[in-house]
Amino acid sequence: MRVNRQIRISPVRVIAPDGAQLGIMEVDAALASAVEQGLDLVEVAPLARPPVVRIMDYGKYKFEMAKQARVAKKKQHIILLKEVKYRPGIEEHDFETKTRHARRFLEEGNKVKVTLMFRGRQIAHPELGKAVVDRVAQQLTDIAKVETDAKLEGKALTMILAPR
Repeated sequence: MRVNRQIRISPVRVIAPDGAQLGIMEVDAALASAVEQGLDLVEVAPLARPPVVRIMDYGKYKFEMAKQARVAKKKQHIILLKEVKYRPGIEEHDFETKTRHARRFLEEGNKVKVTLMFRGRQIAHPELGKAVVDRVAQQLTDIAKVETDAKLEGKALTMILAPR
């Protein structure tokens, strides 16, 4: 944003501090009016013809913009991709524990990557792994939707779940 003497294009459309239109005038006259009120002349729409400038307290304006940016940053939630790893011959209790962790991740608003790792000759029976992954999806269907279906990548079967 250009302020005060940085504004070079003349004439400009001037807006008063209260929002009233003061009309089209030369930059020097607009700047004199701003200085007379103890405020700054700030270019708000440089691409308009003629450019639009506003008489305002630029320091206060910058502070308000920074404050809004801080509030917006505080409210944003960055979605992370959390991973839960399973094996084809997983026992019931281990399955429940890992699925409970996946549920917690989804409730926090994160995506979950379900990875089923095959070891050795287990890869000969991918249907066993697919059954485990489908069971995870079925258990979490109330709070998650399948974003990427289960697919075999090397010795791992992966599926991505996203919160509803």
